[in-house]
Amino acid sequence: MNTRDRIIDAAEQAIHEYGLAGATTKRIASQAGCSEALLYKHFPGKEALVLAVLLERLPALAPALAALRERVGQGDLADNLTEFALAAVDFYSRAAGIASGMMSDPSLLSGFKSMLAKGATGPQVPIEALAEALRAEQRLGRLDGAIDAGAAASLLMGACFHRANLAFFTDLTQPADAWAAAVVATLIRR
Repeated sequence: MNTRDRIIDAAEQAIHEYGLAGATTKRIASQAGCSEALLYKHFPGKEALVLAVLLERLPALAPALAALRERVGQGDLADNLTEFALAAVDFYSRAAGIASGMMSDPSLLSGFKSMLAKGATGPQVPIEALAEALRAEQRLGRLDGAIDAGAAASLLMGACFHRANLAFFTDLTQPADAWAAAVVATLIRR
């Protein structure tokens, strides 16, 4: 494993063990077996390191979105969207600790927002990509053309985010797959 990967692994572990605030660059470097100076050779700041953990270590939405795009016009639309919703819930569940820690640290959040803006990325990107997949399904007649695809994408992603957060506070009785199928069926019902 190269140094960069060791640092990312150590950051993920430190965030899990100590929370985002407690995952200092000094602690991360120590857990990675390197100096802080070496950490900063690979990452310009904690924001970039946190982004690397989010993008490289957590289950990503990009593969799920790519699969959804590849299936436009193919298979059962409800099944395709249900599969995507389950991936989104998994992502939000795993990312919640990092996201909540970031929101509680104004300096880190500001730096992270700036970095996302420069990279033309952020939490809106999967919603926009999902909306485009829904529009493609509308053009093929597989989804009601009267549905606002942007609103539908926001509703589905919001429901996934909400379920992931609820699971931190209560034991959810409905299995995730049944929940996702019900949400999708409600969203695309004709």
